[in-house]
Amino acid sequence: MNFVRKILFPVVPFYFLITQLRNICYDLGIKTSRSYDLPVICVGNLSVGGTGKSPMIEYLISLLKKNYKIATLSRGYKRKSKGFYIADEKATVSTIGDEPFQFYKKFSDITVSVDANRQNGIDQLLRMSDTPDIILLDDGFQHRKVKAGLNILLTTYDKLYIDDIVLPTGNLREPGSGSKRAHIIVVTKCPDNLDENEKMDIIKRLNPLKAQHVFFSRIKYSQTICSTQSRKPLSDLCNEKITLVTGIANPHPLLKYLKNIGFNYEHLSFKDHHSFSEGELKLLKDIPLVLTTEKDYTRLSNHLDPDRLFYLPIEMEISNSEKFNNLIDNFVKA
Repeated sequence: MNFVRKILFPVVPFYFLITQLRNICYDLGIKTSRSYDLPVICVGNLSVGGTGKSPMIEYLISLLKKNYKIATLSRGYKRKSKGFYIADEKATVSTIGDEPFQFYKKFSDITVSVDANRQNGIDQLLRMSDTPDIILLDDGFQHRKVKAGLNILLTTYDKLYIDDIVLPTGNLREPGSGSKRAHIIVVTKCPDNLDENEKMDIIKRLNPLKAQHVFFSRIKYSQTICSTQSRKPLSDLCNEKITLVTGIANPHPLLKYLKNIGFNYEHLSFKDHHSFSEGELKLLKDIPLVLTTEKDYTRLSNHLDPDRLFYLPIEMEISNSEKFNNLIDNFVKA
């Protein structure tokens, strides 16, 4: 795969030019964006997957749902349904996608919706009898037909967007100059021991605009593993031989964490949003104990024995969270 990407390097300037021209058209008003009378918060990135958008969406839901009616709007990647869809008791991974289904199962008091056309999705939400107070736009940074009131841009500590190039050789969906549209930049998946000097160095390298705010976050792993029927301490698995199954863009932080706490595991790695085949499911059914991510659990839970399948919950922990939370709160109130 890396070899193919390298030989496609001559295509990079053309991809760069096309995406840059598109952004210029929106910046000059040649292409139009729509803004809305209610708070729309967009969470996105410049790169292809793996920056922690879902944990950020869940962080915002937890922060805001006590005081506001929240709706999430996602594309619903790899779902089999079409158009606008609101999650209900009939919703499945197939109808709304794995990440929206995770939101739906985790937060019963919000509206979870999907639509590849974000303008239409917002219009449909605003036509509801019980309209939301806030819309969280999941992975909408490049959907410039919608002008969100607040753009939160994520970039990972080990692969900052300033150290990358555009597709197909690199991982960027658009040039790094697109970061100027962000109001908040969050460096995600930071090590626990990240000190203030290194933070300042990263901020200096990112070179944010004066009005932009930069924050740092890390993944906080639960000490409890879960299934649909039970929960037990993660430490119970220390002496077990387990199989770790991941179908996410970047499993390396999880692998590093489990290795650091002394876990003995075999790792079966699949591509992001992987649809498990019958043969793969048959293989997994023969494994005594499977540990997976919460997103992968949504795709596996209906196929494997709940006594042998567990997921490890995670949370996003933001340094200087009080300032971050105040920025979100002030935006919503304004």
